[in-house]
Amino acid sequence: MKRLTSIAAALLVGGPALVACGVESTAPTGSGEAGDARALSVDSSEEACELSATEAPAGTISFDVTNTGSQVTEFYLLAEDGLRIVAEVENVGPSITRPLVANVPAGSYVTACKPGMTGDGIRSAFVVTESDEEVEVSVDEDELIQTAQDNYAAYVQDQSDQLLVKTREFVALYEAGDDDEARALYADARTHWERIETVAESFGDLDPRMDAREADLESGQEWTGWHLLEKDLWPERAEDYTPLAPADRTTYGDDLLADTETLDGRLQELSFTVDQVANGSRGLLEEVATGKVTGEEEFWSRTDLWDFQANVDGARVGFDGVAPLLESKDPELAAQLTERFDELQVLLDGQRTDDGFRYYDELSPKEIKLLSDAVNALSEPLSRLTAAVLA
Repeated sequence: MKRLTSIAAALLVGGPALVACGVESTAPTGSGEAGDARALSVDSSEEACELSATEAPAGTISFDVTNTGSQVTEFYLLAEDGLRIVAEVENVGPSITRPLVANVPAGSYVTACKPGMTGDGIRSAFVVTESDEEVEVSVDEDELIQTAQDNYAAYVQDQSDQLLVKTREFVALYEAGDDDEARALYADARTHWERIETVAESFGDLDPRMDAREADLESGQEWTGWHLLEKDLWPERAEDYTPLAPADRTTYGDDLLADTETLDGRLQELSFTVDQVANGSRGLLEEVATGKVTGEEEFWSRTDLWDFQANVDGARVGFDGVAPLLESKDPELAAQLTERFDELQVLLDGQRTDDGFRYYDELSPKEIKLLSDAVNALSEPLSRLTAAVLA
């Protein structure tokens, strides 16, 4: 993966900017004095991601990341939701130690090592406690803009990588005829597509092949991609459906995987402007309004709420990225958007099950309307985000 080697992130509206850096070395750097609670070590192997402590006081925290495995690895400090990147260090080769330093406020976080630099990594909870050390707040607008742009690029790259890993697994199960396992993985794999859907859709040659719904096909257009495989796995709602033959399964599965590999190669090279980050947040919520809350996206599997949550995840990450800039320009809008995102998330959390979410056809009309109303309530202020950020 091609990643940024220095990430600075702002976690919450009005929150402080976090500065992180990584410098390669071949031996432990001794990033702090003995007994320094902010100087931590990380042991990354193929099977484990072991930190010397699971909490540290707020302030400048250093992680000495040592790769004791045989694959190149990377280490992340993520926000509590496990999505937003606070700081990262990449390309840590076997027997190499690299430092990561970040100015981190109190709160709950997630740490992750990624052996082979693929997948969602080996994760654990990490807590930053209150302290007397003041966490520096950046007030430089150019720095906030660059932070938002770099962070969003890293987020898109990470989600694309996870999409590719899950798609490989899904296609292998589907082509082998392991339908129960493929059905169980389907919604989870597509989550990574939905979190970056507006970016993926920008490739007009790939999006129709990968994500076209049957109802939206144009005359003469061949149907391929995720939703064709979805129908083949959940044919119960189809009339007179003939299952795909094993050879056809292989053809369509291989095509989906090849397109995902092409998409990942393109996404790893992308950069973003701050208006693209803000517009991406708005666009993802529009995806919710036009496909997910209506139950049109996953017509066969009825897994629309997984997609719904993923679109909201991506929209929230984009908003949180520009929130410190918005706070300095329009604090009232920043507060309103935070409140509306939180209200929508409460409703979504109410639909969770042990396996993910309830299926769309299990929702009552009242529940659908509540979700729709919350989406609409968020859509109006979110439509003003880009103009406010660029003001």
